[in-house]
Amino acid sequence: MIDTKNGSGDLYANLGDYDICSLSAPYDVRKYLALINEAEKIGYDTIIIDSLSHAWNGEGGLLDMQGRIATSSRSGNSYAAWRQVTPWHNKLIDAMLSSSCHIIATMRSKTEYIQVDNDRGGKEIRKVGLAPVQREGMDYEFGTVFDLTADHSATVSKDRTGIFDGTIFTITQETGKNLKNWLE
Repeated sequence: MIDTKNGSGDLYANLGDYDICSLSAPYDVRKYLALINEAEKIGYDTIIIDSLSHAWNGEGGLLDMQGRIATSSRSGNSYAAWRQVTPWHNKLIDAMLSSSCHIIATMRSKTEYIQVDNDRGGKEIRKVGLAPVQREGMDYEFGTVFDLTADHSATVSKDRTGIFDGTIFTITQETGKNLKNWLE
């Protein structure tokens, strides 16, 4: 497990035997790349990245890199700074997709709320969706994407396995076993 959350990986030690590598700020993509490479060399079957969002918006992450490049350029053009940042984002995606390890990555989500009329003639706030805190489209790079609600219910926004389509469930060890069986 690549743990970017200050030791939170230890909270799940009762679920099984695994190794934890703590990753702290700055969350430079090169650190993620080095850890993925090292895990492959050691021979791990699976890498859990908790959380991939830090590579995007954490201190030293890609958004931070883009801001520093834009600020230090003569033009201050923030759009042009992406020419230097996007290749690092692509390297991270390529490393995950081409890894000899199975990769599970968590990403924080941002919630969008809207105000709507309710059936009592008043207004209420309604949650309308979730999006990962990551570069747009990152969730499409994965074979399966579980969206978790505050009450720990999982829905699936992408499922190449066909196992979870249309279901709402709580993730358990059985979920992992089903994924493993599909992968094998």
